[in-house]
Amino acid sequence: MSSPRAGVVAGFSRLLRFLLVAAVVAVALVPAAAPARAATTVCVLACDTQDPSLAKQESFPVPNLNLNGRQVELHVSDADDMAWASIDGGVTGDSVWIDRSWDGGASWDGLLGKASIPSTWTGTRTLMYNITDARNHRRGLVRACGDAAAVGCTNWAYPTVCDTLCDGTDPAQAAGDVQPVASTTLYGRTIRLHVDQKNAMAWASIDTGGAGDEIWLDRSWDGGATWPDGSSLGRTSTPSGATGTRTAMYATRDPRGLLYGGAVRACGREASHQQGSCTAWVRPAPTPARGAADALMSAYDPYNGWWPSSWWNSAATLTALIDFARTTGTHDYDWVVARTFDQNKGVFAAGVRSSDAIEGDFISRANDDAAWWAIAWLDAYDYTGNSRYLNEAVTIMNYLQQYWDNSTCGGGIWWDRERTYKNAVINGQYLWLATALHQRIPGDTVWLQRATTAAAWYRSSGMIDSAGLVNDGLTSSCANNGSTVWSYNQGLAIGGFTELWKVTGDSSLLATARTLADAAVSSTALTSGGVLTESCDTGSASCDDNQEQFKGIFMRNFADLARATGSSSYLNYVQQQSTTLWAQDRTPLNVLGERWAGTSPDPADWRTQASALGALTAAAG
Repeated sequence: MSSPRAGVVAGFSRLLRFLLVAAVVAVALVPAAAPARAATTVCVLACDTQDPSLAKQESFPVPNLNLNGRQVELHVSDADDMAWASIDGGVTGDSVWIDRSWDGGASWDGLLGKASIPSTWTGTRTLMYNITDARNHRRGLVRACGDAAAVGCTNWAYPTVCDTLCDGTDPAQAAGDVQPVASTTLYGRTIRLHVDQKNAMAWASIDTGGAGDEIWLDRSWDGGATWPDGSSLGRTSTPSGATGTRTAMYATRDPRGLLYGGAVRACGREASHQQGSCTAWVRPAPTPARGAADALMSAYDPYNGWWPSSWWNSAATLTALIDFARTTGTHDYDWVVARTFDQNKGVFAAGVRSSDAIEGDFISRANDDAAWWAIAWLDAYDYTGNSRYLNEAVTIMNYLQQYWDNSTCGGGIWWDRERTYKNAVINGQYLWLATALHQRIPGDTVWLQRATTAAAWYRSSGMIDSAGLVNDGLTSSCANNGSTVWSYNQGLAIGGFTELWKVTGDSSLLATARTLADAAVSSTALTSGGVLTESCDTGSASCDDNQEQFKGIFMRNFADLARATGSSSYLNYVQQQSTTLWAQDRTPLNVLGERWAGTSPDPADWRTQASALGALTAAAG
């Protein structure tokens, strides 16, 4: 606690803010305007006020401040995306705090974690505060401030965004010049947005004008909804005797701050008028898959470690992201794998992660939900080599094994704990997972036998109709229920039979996989005009939150068969999906919708984005 003297010193310091007219050497006085808002708690990888003893790193991105002989220092842990402040060489009552700004330093949340030096001490420190707020698409700046018979602050940390290149880079260093959206005109001037797709950089230009015309970039981290820290970047005036000019380049990704997929637009003003004009907002795309992944990451909640608010969809989305990283060698999102695991392995009451309670180890009453997580963790194991992910998949599969039941329909695994339905999704998942465990557990024979049994049961179950299409499941009398043919059921079966064929060399398994694949490509139930299409993608219909993600799961498994066989027709089908959706179903912000042919209605959210990423990754592979 602060001593009585601390209050006296603090009061005297406040008086000095109005009386001092000159700064002590090396002391930066706080601007007269006080912060206009109260601070709200920010949670990213941790919440504000974490103890610095828990920091994973410590760096000093800005010079210390000498404040009347005291040293005010800003400490940063990039691994935590957090900062804290300290003051040393002081006396009782000297204080230190963090300022945090969300608008590039124009205003700030002040006095965060303010701490005063206690009696007999010569220094103290604050708790840790988040630098940026990726969860809410805000990029912040922080500085350390102190009060020791004067108030002063360090420089702001990280005012410049850096990715492959940094803010302020000359456009002459661009790896290309793409103008992804139409230019805009203003009083005869032409305002253009230029993008270096490879490096995800952008700049703006104005031409056919005259001296005093201005050009700048705006940058937004929430798709153009707001841009408080990115207004008027690189604002430049056309010099005398010239008809145009351009800005420097600015980055659209901030991996250090866990911000991906920033949007930019070019804006300009004619010299003799106040109003300006801007192009549309754009997200650069170094590659189609990278553009889709960056846009997808804007929906990730790093604090809770999932894509809210859908449990099984988050598992399938994590799988799509891992597949992208493994296929393209992009490591920006590697932290997401561990974060998702650590934040979701525990117990959650019904309504927190799912309408069902999550009982630990990603298990709930819905067996297919647990299986999606097992698939994700096997993918994570393949990508990272970390055995904890393999162990988790084994734990989930050991739980699911108790729902294999020979007493009903001669076998198969129940979809739910209540044993109400034997259907395609859980049995397709089980076949693939049992085979995958065998492939990854040295000396295994148990899972191989289970996979072989599952394949034989699936083929004889009746769920595959005479046209080679997979209906949703079985009736209570163990007959094909004739329910909707969904792409993910078709894909899971293709993937399961393909994987087991790789292990056993049994040509009949490959023949089944091919029959299923040929049916998917040729049947109007799943393909329309050469484009993968759900029944809810047609006419005025619209897919629900679950159905939106089915096609990406199909593409993951279909592409596995295409690669394994080298079939040109299958490979061409994979490429056609990627080419079509990128050309017809993409906005300038790289948002990808439900209908890959681009017809309406075409809702879009992170589930449709993950589904499309699966197709783009399949083509990239």
